[in-house]
Amino acid sequence: MAYNMGLPVFNVVKSCFCTCPPKYNINPYLGRCAHNCLYCYAIKFPSFIGPTVPRLKLKEEILKMVKKTRLRLPVMLSDSTDPYQPLEKEYKITRRCLEVLANYGFPLLIVTKSDLVVRDIDIFKKTPTVVSMTITTNRDDISTLIEPNAPKPDARFSALKKVSEEGIPTVVRVDPIIPTINSDGQDLESIISRASRIGVKQITVSTMKVVKGLLPAIKRVNPALSWKLAKIYSDGEWIGGYKYLNKDLRLSILENLKNLAHKYGLEFATCREGFPQLNTAICDGTSYCRGSLNKFLNAK
Repeated sequence: MAYNMGLPVFNVVKSCFCTCPPKYNINPYLGRCAHNCLYCYAIKFPSFIGPTVPRLKLKEEILKMVKKTRLRLPVMLSDSTDPYQPLEKEYKITRRCLEVLANYGFPLLIVTKSDLVVRDIDIFKKTPTVVSMTITTNRDDISTLIEPNAPKPDARFSALKKVSEEGIPTVVRVDPIIPTINSDGQDLESIISRASRIGVKQITVSTMKVVKGLLPAIKRVNPALSWKLAKIYSDGEWIGGYKYLNKDLRLSILENLKNLAHKYGLEFATCREGFPQLNTAICDGTSYCRGSLNKFLNAK
């Protein structure tokens, strides 16, 4: 990131069905996320491989970046490396960025798997904020398999409940869904049901997209799972550098989840799936922290 510039704009990849409205994006940490999720797509980007690296200069430079940014679009933290890394407890880079952004009136879009997010509720209450918590399963055994170092599902739900109780809009991201791994209907319904009981407004879902190098990386730690995934994705298609599930299978999974979300009275969105007709909301939850979105909602 060039610190003589303003806040970096989120890269909307239309070829991958991205429907996000304009926003900024900050990754306070580089390298591989310490959660070490097996399905991580960020390994395709050179900046997000290797050990987790705290961007300490951001603590000093964020104010300069914000002052150079005139348009007060929402700012997402983060799209590649979780902003609430275990290292965040020590370095507080995310918190410093949030403090400055909130002081200058930027809406915030938080995307995380960590219960550490509750630490910053005081900042979230100063500016329009949406907290999206990724919860891919309600079962500890599956979470341990695919997200070995991330907080367990109960810890994430507990954090989300605390955030919701403070009047801050919350979203559950069931992302990614991996057929035969975390696609059990009862488990998915338990996530959505539980989310509805703690005040979550929206469910955002996405199927796993395979990137170059992902299956070999999985094979090194779990050969059986790598073989299973290769078979599942054998009839998928490559779109914009990502291998998608078979279109019919994808649509079937997503339609089922939309029905579950509506059963429990929640808004629903897909992320980079190519089925906009399923969406009743915007995937990143941005509608809860913007004054008007008509021009984006109506855009084709």
